[in-house]
Amino acid sequence: MKIFLILVGLIAASWSFASEKPRVLVSTDVGGTDYDDYQSMVHVLLYADVLDIEGFVSSPCGGTGRKERILEAIDLYECDYPNLRTYSLDYPTPDALRAMTFQGETETAPYAGVRRTTPGSDWIVQCARRDDPRPLHVLIWGGIEDLAQALHDAPDILPKLRVYYIGGPNKKWSPDAYHYIATHHKDLWIIESNSTYFGWFVGGNQTGDFAGNTFAEKHAAGHGALGDFFANGIQFDGRKRTNLKMGDTPSVAWLLRGDPSMPFQPGWGGRYVRAWTRPYALFNRLTTAADQVEFCGILELVLPLGENAPPNPEARMVIENQSLIGHPDGEGNIRFRFCPKEAKLYRYTIRGNVPALDGRTGEITSTPIPLTATLAPDPAYPNWWTDDPSPELMEGTHYGARTVSCWREEYLRDFIERLDRCAQPASAARNAMSK
Repeated sequence: MKIFLILVGLIAASWSFASEKPRVLVSTDVGGTDYDDYQSMVHVLLYADVLDIEGFVSSPCGGTGRKERILEAIDLYECDYPNLRTYSLDYPTPDALRAMTFQGETETAPYAGVRRTTPGSDWIVQCARRDDPRPLHVLIWGGIEDLAQALHDAPDILPKLRVYYIGGPNKKWSPDAYHYIATHHKDLWIIESNSTYFGWFVGGNQTGDFAGNTFAEKHAAGHGALGDFFANGIQFDGRKRTNLKMGDTPSVAWLLRGDPSMPFQPGWGGRYVRAWTRPYALFNRLTTAADQVEFCGILELVLPLGENAPPNPEARMVIENQSLIGHPDGEGNIRFRFCPKEAKLYRYTIRGNVPALDGRTGEITSTPIPLTATLAPDPAYPNWWTDDPSPELMEGTHYGARTVSCWREEYLRDFIERLDRCAQPASAARNAMSK
């Protein structure tokens, strides 16, 4: 019956762009540790005529992304702006986009979850407080620190926000900021996509025009400055990256096809379920492989400093490619928070100036989402949505990804048409079609 209802929803869904433009603010770690934010920046700029873009905020998650990288993408947009304007007068001017681009937090949040007001977090507050009846869609592609800071500084903005958070690997870099939001702002309207977003580049039709490894060369190269950048200009670690990923783009596509007010219905950005109690595991000791925390949950260790602790204890939890700073709590303990991005066994080592802890090791098992999780939505989180763990909606190990990948041909065809706008003005395109 469940599969039947999903199919009925898919067949019944026939959408056009929303009659009322959604207000959009993008928080991105573009220029940080991954190339897909650049691809998603190209995408969102090509759809800027059907979105009411109100801001770009650089919010790197453990990386080097800065607002200058956003401005570089806008410079490319400026090159293509004359052609784009022939298709729609609603494309914003490059200078208008530059004026709404701000630097956000550049450091991971401390244990409190917030650190300081930034130009980026302040811009979120300013946009949310505007006298506009429409909600403000905040799309989080990187660190969630600036959103946490904005809510801390101005909790009155919460009812105006509609957040789509690309979590998973991003969440592991912001465990304290995330935990602050999940414990202090439970009424927030948010889609926490820890896995569903994988459907943009995993699964679906991966052949011909839709093959991820040839898409850029076939459909982006020779298509203006943005297209050429998409095909040949994105480089990381000395290598050119052209494989189609765009892992943050489902947050934009959510506003293009579907009903953004109804996360349980199908759309290009996926389909979601009401969240159960946000996974959290607290241990007052070093853990072992027998101890568990749910996939993308928050693990908190509260470790006694023991005898002979220095007056200024410092320690780090070294786990995979992270070195998490410990927080002395003033009660004889040091605290760490960690978010596992995969369901597997993790091993860690404590390093620092605390004799009782330095060199000590531990393990923690991250477990899959239980299938019964969706049967118990937590009333404390009335507006919190997350991945559907139903087996039939998985692409490999990725929960909910098929609710995105099933649309692959549609959203890529539409993106191809947008890339074509950079290649020539509308009049030339019409003449070519009439011949």
